[in-house]
Amino acid sequence: MQLSRKVVQNIHLSGGSLLGVSRGGPSVSSIVDNMQVNGINMLFVLGGNGTHAGANAIHNECRKRRLKVSVVGVPKTIDNDILFMDKTFGFDTAVEEAQRAINAASIEANSAYHGIGIVKLMGRSSGFIAMQASLASGQIDICLIPEVEFQLHGPHGVLSHLNYLIKTKGSAVLCVAEGAGQEFLKKTNCKDASGNVQLGDIGVYITQQTKDYFKEMDMPADVKYIDPTYMIRACRANASDGILCTVLGQNAVHGAFGGYSGITVGICNTHFVYLPIPEVISYPRIVDPNSRMWHRCLTSTGQPDFL
Repeated sequence: MQLSRKVVQNIHLSGGSLLGVSRGGPSVSSIVDNMQVNGINMLFVLGGNGTHAGANAIHNECRKRRLKVSVVGVPKTIDNDILFMDKTFGFDTAVEEAQRAINAASIEANSAYHGIGIVKLMGRSSGFIAMQASLASGQIDICLIPEVEFQLHGPHGVLSHLNYLIKTKGSAVLCVAEGAGQEFLKKTNCKDASGNVQLGDIGVYITQQTKDYFKEMDMPADVKYIDPTYMIRACRANASDGILCTVLGQNAVHGAFGGYSGITVGICNTHFVYLPIPEVISYPRIVDPNSRMWHRCLTSTGQPDFL
């Protein structure tokens, strides 16, 4: 696909990708073969940790063949889980869009007798979206993320706290990241085309457990479950992400013209920098349970330790 100014001038007004997305793909060798055939000497790779791992493999193959090719990554993931980076493109938009789901859950919960709204947000190994969305909304009573263990049952469990909330304020809203509480679910060991382990649905599980708990307590509870999943990323970028994406793109091109390869661009400690790809993909960035931001979230929700 040949990209001209006319083709790309309005793509920022839409969500998604003009170029398309993929899970898995051809071998590294065949990718580099095609680059040689088509005379490509600059490759920009957009995505998260898995995509950057692929970019690093392409870079290494180009070095092995002694090709003069610049391979530059651009961090694009709503999970905000790439090391050393303050923020990745798509995160702010996802948090903003998640407000709609949380607000709907809050309205449903507050409108019903003993209403409970449960919202599941994306975040396989990092709970940044759930944490920031909960903090931004001011409507969440319980936020559950992969980095912090919790129990559902027992005197200090999530269900016991839901019971307390129903008795004291009449309703409750719970937000859970998709990767949280996977130890409660049956493991399938199935993987997607990118090699990611397929997760169990913690949102459906908590919803059913909540219904069963209040039924056993002989207490009426109106439980509503909202799963926006891909809706929070399939939308137009907001102003903050629009600026970030523009500057990342500009810096990626400058890096490639400067002869750099095997790097990615990012914002680190408020500065736009180049980082070696092997460093940023060594492991996912996760929420620090001792961080101020997580403690701010706990203060906002008022939730106890669920252990």
